[in-house]
Amino acid sequence: MLDTGSDLIWTQCQPCLSCTNQSFPLYDPSQSATYSPLPCSSKLCQALPQSACHAQCLYLYDYLDNSFTVGTLASEAFTFGSANNVTVPNLGFGCGFQNQGNFNGIAGFGRGPLSLISQLGVGKFGYCFISYDDDDSKSSALMLGSAASLNGSSTNIQSTPFVTNTSQPTYYYLSLDGITVGTTRLPIPRSAFALQQNGTGGVFIDSGTSFTLLTTVAYELVRSAFLSQVKLPVANGTAEGFDLCFSLPSSPSAKVDVPKLIFHLEGADMDLPRDNYMLQDSTMGLMCLAMFDSGSEISIIGNFQQQNMHIVYDLDDQKLSFAPAQCDQL
Repeated sequence: MLDTGSDLIWTQCQPCLSCTNQSFPLYDPSQSATYSPLPCSSKLCQALPQSACHAQCLYLYDYLDNSFTVGTLASEAFTFGSANNVTVPNLGFGCGFQNQGNFNGIAGFGRGPLSLISQLGVGKFGYCFISYDDDDSKSSALMLGSAASLNGSSTNIQSTPFVTNTSQPTYYYLSLDGITVGTTRLPIPRSAFALQQNGTGGVFIDSGTSFTLLTTVAYELVRSAFLSQVKLPVANGTAEGFDLCFSLPSSPSAKVDVPKLIFHLEGADMDLPRDNYMLQDSTMGLMCLAMFDSGSEISIIGNFQQQNMHIVYDLDDQKLSFAPAQCDQL
């Protein structure tokens, strides 16, 4: 998984004490001539938030959803590209022998020294996520360096600056000024999204978080706006894991009107298509708001809201650019 909300690159390794099931063989370091454990004195080992030294650098790396990986920090040669392969030697990564969570590996694209983007030293990267309901024959796109450019891909390119948070240097913070539902800009206080001087609060974009999370005051206003503007019966979506759901009309041809949703960022409006915030399950007869209360001072723009959007992280110019796109055709 590509994760802009973390730094470590890791994969599951043999011998494994506890690993998530995967459809392909575990990476076996004993079969690689280019694998090398990193010493505890290495800069990458010292950059780990939690580590231990037993002749080599051991790590514990955990995530906001309580998943984690434990293993050996090592270096390996990585090959990139689908047509013209490029091999980069000596990239630091985690060889995980005890892992808990839903993933068999993560490519950290955060702003810290351990991340893939930092180790490669490229000043720009981008991605374009296909729709959640697309089949396995389609794939999302990842672009590095000059290939990440949005030039010519759309006339709807918008950009917003990154916001620096020295207390949480990994995350890509943005300035979210407000939210519109339908034609109404909601009366969300600016403090709901403000990054505080002590590093708490704020809003960041994260490719590794599924659904957008908003602070309680912001979420309740968004939820209330959809409740009042969607003219469908409210349904219980607890079994599906959602907070706000509506019952769809029994006739498949019946028109369902859904209000627009716009995130007002500094200098840019992220005008989301309906499929990026309403999850429709025709078999269950439900349509659910794909957004939740974060239960904290932090708000996160998740990957469901980023479907079919070409997004570029420009680290040189310190800005995020985005434009609508048909991601399976990039």
